[in-house]
Amino acid sequence: MVQSKLLPASEIESLDHSAIPRIRLPERATTFAERAARMRKLADSNPIGGYIRLMASVADAQHHLQATFESRQPSNDALAQAQQHSMPLLSSLSADRDPAWRDILYRLLDKIEAGGAVTPALGKVLDKLRLNTPTELDAQADAVLAQRYNEISPATAPFIMAALQVVWTDLASRLDPRDIPYLDTPGVCPVCGSLPVASIVRVGGQYQGYRFLQCGLCTTEWHMVRVKCSNCDSTKGIAYHGIDGGSEALKAESCDECHTYRKIGYQEKDYEFEPLADDLASLTLDLLMNEAGYQRSSANPLLWPEVPSDG
Repeated sequence: MVQSKLLPASEIESLDHSAIPRIRLPERATTFAERAARMRKLADSNPIGGYIRLMASVADAQHHLQATFESRQPSNDALAQAQQHSMPLLSSLSADRDPAWRDILYRLLDKIEAGGAVTPALGKVLDKLRLNTPTELDAQADAVLAQRYNEISPATAPFIMAALQVVWTDLASRLDPRDIPYLDTPGVCPVCGSLPVASIVRVGGQYQGYRFLQCGLCTTEWHMVRVKCSNCDSTKGIAYHGIDGGSEALKAESCDECHTYRKIGYQEKDYEFEPLADDLASLTLDLLMNEAGYQRSSANPLLWPEVPSDG
């Protein structure tokens, strides 16, 4: 059993910030395997358990592909420019995206189907996705990465995102944390510029008691002080919400300044907490937060919202 003490926000603010680990880069060998295992554990007795198990199969496929994939590395000039201008080091919105992501997508779909997790209806969705031209796939990737929900089908977006996650997680895992710039824009990933999916208060070693935001694309985590809105940077009107009788390890952190929320997990309460998986498996909390008048700061990368038609 892990015995630990979480630091209150006032103590964190008073610490020497140079001693706080600013960046946690993803572990290539374990990131997707741990996510898959967590999803399977959370799927039992969950209202969307079937979908969570499907996404666990996706994470399994990501794990196997990650083991042998090596992304095209950025040039030293590109890295220097990002550092000079306080820009994300490997911007997800760059036009210079590694075309290998499309091969990763095809192999990902093959592995998911080989695993037996695909229903006939989903099989048709995946077959239709395979028929897209490279130009069409790149346009869908652009829409996914820019979160232009009206340009992408919620049925295919998770698979496109999953392929892109393999590429950017590989890129991030090969970086030196000392090379990652400080950004002028708060609340976005300093590696790829994407939005966080959730935050986690970690335990153990140098990370003890500190809150990290986890990127929904490259899985990089970056430090952010607690009791502060990860969307608008406000420290006013921050509150925490949970479900009666639910897990004490998961809360929704809301902000009355921007009226949004993002989930936060506490490893002290559940050491296996995994930001993306636990966020995906807590749809009931999302419904309660929406009823209370709050909107999500960003969507879960593997569960895309339906866009209401104009008609």
